[in-house]
Amino acid sequence: MSEQDSRKDKHREAHSDTGLEAHLQGLIAVARTAREHAHAPYSNFRVGAAVRAKSGRVFTGCNVENATFGLTLCAERVAVFKAISEGERGFDAVAVVADTDTLTPPCGACRQILWEFCGDAEVVLANLRGKVERYRMSALLPKPFDQSFL
Repeated sequence: MSEQDSRKDKHREAHSDTGLEAHLQGLIAVARTAREHAHAPYSNFRVGAAVRAKSGRVFTGCNVENATFGLTLCAERVAVFKAISEGERGFDAVAVVADTDTLTPPCGACRQILWEFCGDAEVVLANLRGKVERYRMSALLPKPFDQSFL
């Protein structure tokens, strides 16, 4: 195993749904349901997300496309913004579900938003066939820009 592969393994754990804790299975299920509400008439790439606040509340999001594409919002940002708009602060887990063989991580913009509002939260990626990977935000965004630079 190469050094790079070894480092990746330190930050990623692959699981089947049956090996996950119940609270993470539930978060994946909620994100999977949110995915069904995606508005993706241009790409047909439907994504669902769920973010769990430290209070225990769960907020969902789905991607919402726009004909200009630049105004499209990803599922992760929708979920975080819904939570923030309802007064929630502090999050400990995020689930992202897409119908892909290779699991879909948050895009760069979503990683920045997740870091800003969730810190080093656990991020669980899943597909519709039960494949699951777990990461810490620090593995997905190793050198984040945050308030310490302001």
